[in-house]
Amino acid sequence: MKPIQRSLIQQTNDPYAFLFDSIVFGPVLSRRLGVSLGINLLPTKRKACTFDCIYCECGHTPQNQGDALLPTVEEVVKELEKKFIDMRLANQTVDTITFAGNGEPTLHPYFTKVVDKLIVLRKKYFPQARIAVLTNGTRLQKPGIINSLSLVDDAIIKLDSAIQTTVEKLNCPNEKFTIDEVISLAAKLGSKCIIQTMFVKASVGDTIIDNTTDQEVDAWINALLKIKPHLVQIYSISRVPAERSVEKIDAQTLQTIAQKVEHVGINTIVTP
Repeated sequence: MKPIQRSLIQQTNDPYAFLFDSIVFGPVLSRRLGVSLGINLLPTKRKACTFDCIYCECGHTPQNQGDALLPTVEEVVKELEKKFIDMRLANQTVDTITFAGNGEPTLHPYFTKVVDKLIVLRKKYFPQARIAVLTNGTRLQKPGIINSLSLVDDAIIKLDSAIQTTVEKLNCPNEKFTIDEVISLAAKLGSKCIIQTMFVKASVGDTIIDNTTDQEVDAWINALLKIKPHLVQIYSISRVPAERSVEKIDAQTLQTIAQKVEHVGINTIVTP
C-alpha cells in the first residue's frame, strides 16, 4: 500500500506536549494496563484526533488543516514483528499490546486491517498478551470499527461526561457527533467494553468545567448502566495538560465516585 495522506495533522508547538516519535513504542509500565507495548497509527511527533480535550497530554489538536503521512499496514506489521522478535530474544514479556499514540487510532483508514494482522502476530509471539484499543468513540459508527473492537480483548472507550454540553466544553469535538450515540454503540460491545473517564476541574475563559458534580456523576452512572461495561477506569491528570488551568482531582474524590459505581454493580478501579 502507498503512504496515506490524512488531514487534521500538524506538528505541535507546545513544548510540554507528550508525543510518541515511532510506530511502536515501549514497553512501558502503564497505570492501568501493566507492561504495555504501544502502537501509534498516527504521525510521529504530530497529533491527529477528533477531540481537542482540554486535559490532553499531547497538546491541542490543530485547528488549521495540513497533510502528513500515516504508516501503511505493511510498515506497522514490519515494526511490530521486529519488536516482538527483539523482545523474545531479550526474554521480555508484555501484558498488553495497546493501540494508543498521538490521538485517535481509529482515524487510520486501515485500522481494521491492522487489528487483524496484530491478532495473528500476537498468537505467534505473545499469545498470553491482551490487545487493547484506547478510543474516544467518535468513530464507532464507521464500517468495521465495532466489529474490530469486538475482536480485541479490551475496547477502552472514553466517556468523560454523559451530558452533551459538558462533552463539548471538556472534549471539544471537531466532528459532529452526539454522546448519546456513543453510549448506544458502546453498549453493543458488551463484556469487551471498558469505560475510561478522566475527572478534572478547569476554568477556560469564562467557562467553568467540573465533571465531578452530583449532576454530572449521576448522569454518567446512568450511562454506565446502559452500556454495562465489565470495568470502569477512573483517573485524573498525571502530565501537563493542554489547558494549564486544568486541575487534578484528589484521590479521595475519585474513590467516592468509584464507590457510587460499585454500588450499582459495576467493577471500578481508580488510578489517581
